[in-house]
Amino acid sequence: MSTMNSETPDQEHSTTTTHSFDDSDTRADEMREQLEAWVEDLAKLTDEAQASKQFQQWLDVQSKFHDYSARNTLLIKLQCPEATKVAGYNTWKDEFDRQVQAGEEAIWIWAPIITDKCPECGNSPSYHERTDCEFDETEPEEWSRGLVGFRPTSVFDISQTEGEPLPELETEAYGQTDGLVEALLEVTDVIGVDARIVPPGEWTHGSASGVCERRSPTTTKPVVEVVDRENRADLASTLIHEFAHALLHFDCDDEKERSRREVEAEAVAYIVSRHFGLDADNAAFYLAAWDGDAPETVRDRLDRISKTAAEVIDAVE
Repeated sequence: MSTMNSETPDQEHSTTTTHSFDDSDTRADEMREQLEAWVEDLAKLTDEAQASKQFQQWLDVQSKFHDYSARNTLLIKLQCPEATKVAGYNTWKDEFDRQVQAGEEAIWIWAPIITDKCPECGNSPSYHERTDCEFDETEPEEWSRGLVGFRPTSVFDISQTEGEPLPELETEAYGQTDGLVEALLEVTDVIGVDARIVPPGEWTHGSASGVCERRSPTTTKPVVEVVDRENRADLASTLIHEFAHALLHFDCDDEKERSRREVEAEAVAYIVSRHFGLDADNAAFYLAAWDGDAPETVRDRLDRISKTAAEVIDAVE
């Protein structure tokens, strides 16, 4: 896997390159710059095949780290695209009895800073003193704790460590595709949709494999309908795709924006399907619908994809 900032869009990506952040004095700025460059390059790419490839590579990382923000999974992709499980140095040592091997380079991501927070300006006490904020109704020691910012923090992939094997996760319930279909149907209340699998003989939506076109008159939730089929992996993927439609743009009336969010729904289905072990290797992402989007709009789309996929995954798990 190559990073988008290492070559121009028209060059052949014949080698695998990664980025590292070494200088602690400028690390935070470099991390921000690399994220900006990746998103801007994705927004500018005119080679549809290359854009699809870069997008799919990020989705592959997101499927492994669904509870990470879009910008953190982008940072992992840029530095260690083959990563599968990451944790801090002390977490590996204290909780898993594994040691980071000598000479391994850290993977840098953003960690939240949680501390006492000014109710007015939202800064920590030390930063509050340097601002023009005049809030003095309560003393800093009486402020509630909250998010005041982010700082670079180092993590390492399991491949960079050695020691005790990780405990086996209880994944058998979702290891079989039939189990995933049932699990998806069981969490519709959590996700906020109604869903049903329709026998082929009762299907009235032509060649579509799934739809999300109306609200239930009794629950007012979006109604997802998918046609039953023997291919259970495809059935599960369709359910996920239609769940994403319901979450992303059920009430979106702008036809142009709806077509753009179709890519987002397909991306969510890809992340969730891959996370639960379904074969999605043949997926292709056609990003022409995003042509003309500013980098900040693309960034919003990546955030929306990340959060929606995490919502579905967390509900099932």
